[in-house]
Amino acid sequence: MPGSRKPDETRDGVGLTNLDQPLFDGAEATKRDLVDYLDAVHERILPELCGRPLSVVRIRPGQPAFMQKNVPKYTPEWVKTVPVWAEASKREVAYALCDDRRTLLWFANQRAVEYHPTLMRAARWDRVTHLVLDLDPPEGETFAMTVRAALLVREALTEAGLSGGVKTSGAKGVHVIVPIVDNVRIEDAAAATRAIAARAEKLDPSVATTAYIKADRHGKVFVDSTRAGGATVVAAYSPRVRPGTTVSFPVGWEELENVTPRDFTVRTAPGLLGAADRWADQLPAPQAIPEDLLEEGRAIPVARVAAMHEGKRRKRAREAQQPPTDQPEAQQPPADHRES
Repeated sequence: MPGSRKPDETRDGVGLTNLDQPLFDGAEATKRDLVDYLDAVHERILPELCGRPLSVVRIRPGQPAFMQKNVPKYTPEWVKTVPVWAEASKREVAYALCDDRRTLLWFANQRAVEYHPTLMRAARWDRVTHLVLDLDPPEGETFAMTVRAALLVREALTEAGLSGGVKTSGAKGVHVIVPIVDNVRIEDAAAATRAIAARAEKLDPSVATTAYIKADRHGKVFVDSTRAGGATVVAAYSPRVRPGTTVSFPVGWEELENVTPRDFTVRTAPGLLGAADRWADQLPAPQAIPEDLLEEGRAIPVARVAAMHEGKRRKRAREAQQPPTDQPEAQQPPADHRES
């Protein structure tokens, strides 16, 4: 059972083991580095996680990373959980609520590297608290192109009378987060996100695209508007299972053009924190969504659904263009006259 060996050290009542093991191949960090980092930022990351059902990405030695939603059977009883019905698997999932330092340290000892909270709180499942624009660069592109797309999103937000915070995703991209008031229905929040993405694309279609199908993006930055409803997004300050163990780190809009994702790792980020909470200070107060933005978004098809229908249409078109492989039955001799 995990945690049965004598701990290397104990913090907040949590036994920590194997601290000097490499975290994963290419991490450039040990498990101790992960624990130390999460402990250093716990006052900043916990507000992002508190009260929200949490999925984590764990990585065991020598094994691929995996996402964990349901807490394991050996989870201590002091770790808060919330039951959620999973329609896809037709079962109840016990999600953790990471509300305190002790729970965060326990997850760190489980080699949980990434922290992905839901957009809604467990106490209010019918409302999301923010909109998310996830900017995903094409293969081989530099971070600079992603920054250009992020600035288009900011321009679209400003024109709509809204504002948001920006952070590196910890991978290749950027997240723009827009806090909203709690009277917006989930489907309307999703519609507003689609409208913002579409407006950003229109500002410079040579840089940004809302095309969900990769083949249709043609080397542009994908402005992903599908993070809505029950989706999750990696929390600000969360590490990532990426080379160097990078971190999703808050950067001011004025800093964005002068940073790269590799600037922020579990080793370097603690020295960049300062006295203030960069993310809390950057985020605006919850905002009402303008009605014209909602109306515009309601008329835009949901990207995943549109992509599914388009994929089926293209498949039918390909099949229609393929020549028949079998001869018509009428041209074949009767079965009793065929050679055996």
